[in-house]
Amino acid sequence: MRVQRLIRRREAGAVSPLTGIHPVLARVLAARGISSPDQLELTLNRLHPPRALSGIEQAAGHLADAIEGDARLLVVGDFDADGATSTALSMRVLKDFGAKDVHYRVPNRFEDGYGLTPKIVEAVRPLGAELLLTVDNGVTALAGVQAAKDAGMRVVVTDHHLPGAELPLADALVNPNLPGDGFPSKHLAGVGVAFYVLSALRAELGRRGWFERRGMEMPNLARYLDLVALGTVADMVPLDYNNRVLVEQGLRRMRAGQAVPGILSLLAVSGRDFRRAVASDLGFGVGPRLNAAGRMEDMSIGIQCLLAEQPEQARRLAEELHQLNAQRQTVEAEMQQQALAILKQLHERLDAESLPRGVCLFDPDWHQGVIGILASRIKERLHRPVIAFAPDGNGGIKGSARSIPGLHLRDALEEVDAQNPGLIQRFGGHAMAAGLQLPQSHFKDFALAFDAVVRRKVADEDWQGILLTDGPLEPGEMTLELAELLRYAQPWGQHMPEPLFDDVFRVRERWPMGAAGNHWRFVLEHRAGGAPFEAVLFNTPAADLPQGDWWRAAYRLDVNEFRGNRRLQLMLEQVEAAPTAAS
Repeated sequence: MRVQRLIRRREAGAVSPLTGIHPVLARVLAARGISSPDQLELTLNRLHPPRALSGIEQAAGHLADAIEGDARLLVVGDFDADGATSTALSMRVLKDFGAKDVHYRVPNRFEDGYGLTPKIVEAVRPLGAELLLTVDNGVTALAGVQAAKDAGMRVVVTDHHLPGAELPLADALVNPNLPGDGFPSKHLAGVGVAFYVLSALRAELGRRGWFERRGMEMPNLARYLDLVALGTVADMVPLDYNNRVLVEQGLRRMRAGQAVPGILSLLAVSGRDFRRAVASDLGFGVGPRLNAAGRMEDMSIGIQCLLAEQPEQARRLAEELHQLNAQRQTVEAEMQQQALAILKQLHERLDAESLPRGVCLFDPDWHQGVIGILASRIKERLHRPVIAFAPDGNGGIKGSARSIPGLHLRDALEEVDAQNPGLIQRFGGHAMAAGLQLPQSHFKDFALAFDAVVRRKVADEDWQGILLTDGPLEPGEMTLELAELLRYAQPWGQHMPEPLFDDVFRVRERWPMGAAGNHWRFVLEHRAGGAPFEAVLFNTPAADLPQGDWWRAAYRLDVNEFRGNRRLQLMLEQVEAAPTAAS
């Protein structure tokens, strides 16, 4: 177990300017930059207006023309959860707006590669689509967009990924990260961009009198926010204020039982109660099962689940996704053991200073659908940027990269590419995650070049993992009521971390849970005394537990619900030895 340095947020002990709410919650929110009651208002009227997105009026105009002209529309998505929710959202909304002929295509990870490519365009040419809409991809698809244009299609690109030096020649291009775009939130997920474009489309159709002529009420786009919330959380984009509004409104629909049958079924098969759904249920329960379709087989299974109208069909597809996720977990566990064996060989061969700071791993038997998760797991263990590679089936290798704070991955790959022309075939991504492709024969040279760039770019203080906490709680503050309050106070996630506290406890009892013996249940006594607390710790071998009875623990307040009984329990994030109760 890699122990991170526990550091209390500078604001953890400060007096919050927020009044009228629980002092612990006020302290937590202030530590996350929330200092005004206005920032707690997560209502739809607080969203940034669509018109701030450049290109959105042109996109809405082309889509409105296609709907009014009964044109055949084709949605091209991506094979992850963001792409699946973007595709399902677009299909549902376009049909509800009155589009009569709408289809979708999602590339197969193993056969087609990422995004809109000439190969995809050729495959869909027999469909005879007149307008092609990309969601969660397209900003780097120069050749794919041109192929679609050459095939006689109008092309509307909606994306959120960082653009390259050249933009595709689409009829309309909407992306908050385009140079010069004035949209205040640069962290929209692909499904968020699609939602905004569809909002602008609704306004455009309304101006044209489309709904009135058809005797339709103007559809309420809020009913689709469950899909927007799922894609936003699953894509792990920062939960800035605008994204928190989108996620909170989607979660409220789920908790009211008003989500699409597919999401309710995915919550059920992952053991989550839709009435208590929070962002972590989407990130750790629903998202991985939806992603499993694209990782192990084909994302069309996941999209069919999100498009299912009947609960029985949705449940059957959710069960299929649940099984695919179980397969993914098995494959991932095997690959992780192989990766750790590679790292052990490196440790035995090299001294600590010679070990790569930017870690590149490759095995010819690895599954390309799982390398992203593998890179994430190894990154968490080593606290180093990691790229895991697998064969692409055509003599090359595909890599999935995960980073640490202090290294912008896409910028690092761009520097490797600039210094070593021809080494990388293609790459793209964000600060914390990226993907790339290169010939297998280039792996060793790339690994050396990537390590050199990482060593130059990452400052010394960024190499040690840091776990930020919100400080201590007194025993009287550690209540079931506070746990419930914190659970629903905000959508917690990227850049809006769930409240995490730390303090010293005496371990009174411990016993293992589960067959593997890596999960633990404890009875802990607070350093200040008082009634004991139940606590759990997951994925920690017995050998990694601290010695002695006094531990410093980083923990979250959680609610343990079993057979209708609800009680407080501490979810331990990290434990380390503490010499005395006062340490």
